[in-house]
Amino acid sequence: MRRKRDPQMDIGHVLPRHRVAREFEVISEILDQCPEVLDWVHADLVRHCRSDRGRQGLTAEQVLRSGLVKQSQGLTYEELEFHLRDSRTLRAFTRMRTGQSPSASALHLNICAIREQTWEKINRRILEVAREEEVETGSRLRMDTTGVETNIHAPTDSSLLWDGVRVLTRYLNEGEALHPGPGYRFSDHTRAAKRRAREIQTAKGPRERHRAYRELLRVVGLVRGYTQEAIGVLRGPWQKQAMNAKEARKGLELAEKMEQMLGRVDRVVDQTQRRVIQGEKVSASEKIVSLFEPHTDILAKKNREVLYGHKVCLAAGGSGMVTDVVVCRGNPADSELFVPMLERHIEIYGQAPEQTAADGGFASKANLAAAKAKGVEDVCFSKRRGLKILDMVRNSRVYRVLRGFRAAMEAVISVLKRGYEMARCVWAGWEGFVRYIWSVVVAYNR
Repeated sequence: MRRKRDPQMDIGHVLPRHRVAREFEVISEILDQCPEVLDWVHADLVRHCRSDRGRQGLTAEQVLRSGLVKQSQGLTYEELEFHLRDSRTLRAFTRMRTGQSPSASALHLNICAIREQTWEKINRRILEVAREEEVETGSRLRMDTTGVETNIHAPTDSSLLWDGVRVLTRYLNEGEALHPGPGYRFSDHTRAAKRRAREIQTAKGPRERHRAYRELLRVVGLVRGYTQEAIGVLRGPWQKQAMNAKEARKGLELAEKMEQMLGRVDRVVDQTQRRVIQGEKVSASEKIVSLFEPHTDILAKKNREVLYGHKVCLAAGGSGMVTDVVVCRGNPADSELFVPMLERHIEIYGQAPEQTAADGGFASKANLAAAKAKGVEDVCFSKRRGLKILDMVRNSRVYRVLRGFRAAMEAVISVLKRGYEMARCVWAGWEGFVRYIWSVVVAYNR
């Protein structure tokens, strides 16, 4: 059974007198000022289970505090498990009971269960505390975008096709191991697919490469046929032969995974035939670059490396706290994000900021007019893009100050990426990606 929190002595009586320990003590005091956040976390943890059954497990407070430790210290779950066993400071901060040592898998399961909406609400509650203490009033706003990678390898059509054969064959082997056996037949072509993928990588010319691609596509077609037959068997006659309901459910779940992966493999086959065999140009929005993280976007900027992940738009205030973040689908232009981010800021603080600064990519006459209409006194774009300084701000001195204010946003992004591991998201799925970004932001604002 999960509880929201455990009774615990004041953290100041437990932690040693050290700079890091003092930092955790301040964070603990802020969290204690916001007890309602534990209700939000608790609701996420018990969303798919009964809280009055099973063993006691981690409380909502322990899960939230452990998540903040993980993201703020840049730890893996195995490292987090070790530090929560070994460190008196972190055990006191996370309020672990005597003898309680959660495993890495338990920490992973619970921390990932906190939804992105909950992380956002927690961040807004922290901003309310910062506003009450006049740390961040929201009177100044700066924004910028950055790319965050998903946890995938550099994609090529050949590697994606090889991944598809490998994964579908694994699913076919899992189905064969069910009791009683479903009875479908298949051959293992993983070695042949891997050999063709290597031939493509080492091909000396287009003719040799095309031949290897055609052979690889033929192998994929064979495995695709085996998988379609297996799906029909697992969902059809085999269900009546299954030993029990649990085994039947396993078969249905496996068939669903096969069908989902088959759809992704079909997309790779289509883009390979169009791009490689037919010589057609395939737009980035039509491509799939990972079978495991299919939501991944292709982000390309002039004179920069192509990044596989998602564009993230960040807003920060005068204190350096990140006031808002939006994870984008696709690769929208920065200018399309300016007004929505400004409206979100108004929603958070109840009024428009007095001054706003943004990168040159956000600049446009329409965005300037919209910001002025919403009550922003000074609007600074680091590159004017045909706009006049006096149309944006009161005078040139204010423009120079706001340009410097905007430039400091690069430092915020640098700290998030290098100090808080935001450069690459290691949580799976679209929801996991958004949750990861929000958890990093909350840990940064702690």
